[in-house]
Amino acid sequence: MIITYTPAFLRQLKQIIEHIALDKPTASMKFKDELKKAINLLPDHPLKYRKSIYFDNENMRDMIYKKYTIVYRLKPRKNEIAILRIFNRNKPPL
Repeated sequence: MIITYTPAFLRQLKQIIEHIALDKPTASMKFKDELKKAINLLPDHPLKYRKSIYFDNENMRDMIYKKYTIVYRLKPRKNEIAILRIFNRNKPPL
């Protein structure tokens, strides 16, 4: 399966990395690198994470990484995993 990223996810990730970098610049890059590694493992086990609690759709999944939720959609017909959003799980989006 291929992994794609929505503009919304990339924008949210950039904001998170910039926020982390305010206090710990090296930690922000480490966070980004480790998150990328975790996401790159998804094609091996796309159903590993729970069905999303934000969407009533079996193909929508919530990956928990540190204190963040990464919402992704499985697109079996396209052989694709679309990474949709990332947010602090203690502050879910409206």
